[in-house]
Amino acid sequence: MIGALIRKEFIQFRRNSFLPKLVIVFPIMVMCVMPWVTDMEVDNIGAVVVDNDRTPVSGRLTERIARNNHFVFKGLRDSYNGALEDIERSSADLIIEIPRYYERDLARGAVPSVLVAANAVNGMKGSLGASYAASIITQNVSELAGMSQGVTPQASFSTLSLYNKHLDYKRFMIPALMSILMMMLCGFLPALNIVGEKEAGTIEQINVTPVSRFAFILAKLIPYWLIGVLVLSVCLVLAWIVYGITPAGNIVLIYVCSLLLALIFSGMGLIVSNYSDTMQQAIFVIWFFVVCMMLLSGLFTPISSMPDWAQTLTRFIPVSYYIDAMRTVFLRGGAFSDIAPQLLALCTFALIMDVWAVISYRKTSA
Repeated sequence: MIGALIRKEFIQFRRNSFLPKLVIVFPIMVMCVMPWVTDMEVDNIGAVVVDNDRTPVSGRLTERIARNNHFVFKGLRDSYNGALEDIERSSADLIIEIPRYYERDLARGAVPSVLVAANAVNGMKGSLGASYAASIITQNVSELAGMSQGVTPQASFSTLSLYNKHLDYKRFMIPALMSILMMMLCGFLPALNIVGEKEAGTIEQINVTPVSRFAFILAKLIPYWLIGVLVLSVCLVLAWIVYGITPAGNIVLIYVCSLLLALIFSGMGLIVSNYSDTMQQAIFVIWFFVVCMMLLSGLFTPISSMPDWAQTLTRFIPVSYYIDAMRTVFLRGGAFSDIAPQLLALCTFALIMDVWAVISYRKTSA
């Protein structure tokens, strides 16, 4: 009986003029477009320089700022007020004002004060831009001070980047973007499936048959679990072809985590559909939960940077466990023991959601 119901679901899915196209286009768009536009790295900071000293030493500092990869050099200005106009027109993000007697103070062994003024409307861009500029200025002053005393400056530190040696933000985001695909496809589609049958009246034909609630719900879930596994496979192939990124850990663990997330969100989608009478209700309810979960899951911002009350809420967000497990396996090559707590949490959420989905379904209408 379940086999016949599953076959019926696949026939309905195939005959739909929109859903098969969505399942193909959606993962391609998310994997090929979203890693580029969700980049949290701060580059292309517009910088203007006010050189009040106009000496070879101050010119060397200006040249170093212009050559830095993080900055887009917007030119020299005659005064601070003129540079501030560029900030107000949003044509620049940073002002670096070199004081008069900059070269003379360095020659005397003094440390001149260089003003760095940043547009902090975008707080991250402003703070990082000021930090980049301060680093360049400090390095420039240290080298010039060393040369004036006949000392060749030596590097005093080194940096070793683990797991993401090239500091590529796309490598960090790709495992998390897979969670968006699983949430959307395995959450929305089952919810809209049942509500669509309610609105069309075809669900009444199932309700008058001896099909049990468990068999009906299972037949609704299995096709979307299989679609989720297919979409995950497409994502892994695209990550390899487009970005040259492959999982550092066991790929089986990635599929296990993804299957558990599919169980959770397909169950949640069916719960929403069981309590909804129209497709509009189902869309708004499940969209509310999906957006809240995405923002609280650590997908875009670290959980450790959130307020204490928000960090407490993330313990009840299954996506946060999935993203943590995926990044552990995908980037760090973690083993089963490294993600055992996350797997236990995902299993618990999956059990609760799917049991709730079966219990909440009613074969009779009020």
